[in-house]
Amino acid sequence: MATENIVKTAPVQLTDRAAIEVKKIREEKNMSPEYALRLGVKGGGCSGMSYLLGFDQQKDTDELYEISGVSVLVDKRHAMYILGMEVDFEDGLNARGFVFNNPQAKSTCGCGSSFSA
Repeated sequence: MATENIVKTAPVQLTDRAAIEVKKIREEKNMSPEYALRLGVKGGGCSGMSYLLGFDQQKDTDELYEISGVSVLVDKRHAMYILGMEVDFEDGLNARGFVFNNPQAKSTCGCGSSFSA
């Protein structure tokens, strides 16, 4: 059985608002198509781990997904920490930016950008 035909389910989701904002940023920055949105984690932050969100080129350890019309890179080693996470974008009076709703997080900090698993 050939594995290249198997459709992979993305470990994360983007809300419509987040996808629209990512596409807007790509357009404003005139980004090359070889760059995709990278979602992941790194050590640090006030709760132990913090989220990565930015544009990058695919590396050997990455899985590439198409989520809401956005090419998304996830390092295979990070997938377990963000499994089931939803990325949203808020543009309100009190806050503007990407919001991470992660069911894997056991605790989060007040700023919402770091967590412990």
